[in-house]
Amino acid sequence: MRYPTITTPMSRLLATAALALGFSTLAMAQETHSHGPDAGVHELTLNAGQRWATDEHLRKAMGRIRSGMNASLQDIHQSRLADASYGALAETVNAEVGYMVSNCKLEPRADAQLHLLIAKLLEGADVMAGKRAQVKRQQGAVTVIGALENYGTYFDDPGWKPLAH
Repeated sequence: MRYPTITTPMSRLLATAALALGFSTLAMAQETHSHGPDAGVHELTLNAGQRWATDEHLRKAMGRIRSGMNASLQDIHQSRLADASYGALAETVNAEVGYMVSNCKLEPRADAQLHLLIAKLLEGADVMAGKRAQVKRQQGAVTVIGALENYGTYFDDPGWKPLAH
């Protein structure tokens, strides 16, 4: 997915305001997006031994996160990825998580499981963006990679390909 380039100061200001509103909305959605008794789930589990069903929106968003991480994987592993590139990866993760939350169409128990992955994705994105100075940005990438691995383990996405690392 291509995002437009923001070139004018007014466009930047409007984009920043929209982004801030989007993230606050995302935070509220995460806090209030609950579907029932399993909403307080704290550990990833399978659905009676089977992977959880996914929808098209979830598969697309996770695929885009995977693609971004995969493109930078060697530089991440070799500690060569620049801070700006970590920041760009964080932006991708945040945008795709916003897309997932906005388009959530999973059954309640699968949704509760997805929110565990979303928490890890957002945690990793914050670190990659440099919001936790005491933690190396590379560790944020490791957190996102772990969430991607768990997605493949716990969610049924027929086109999913694990990261090769």
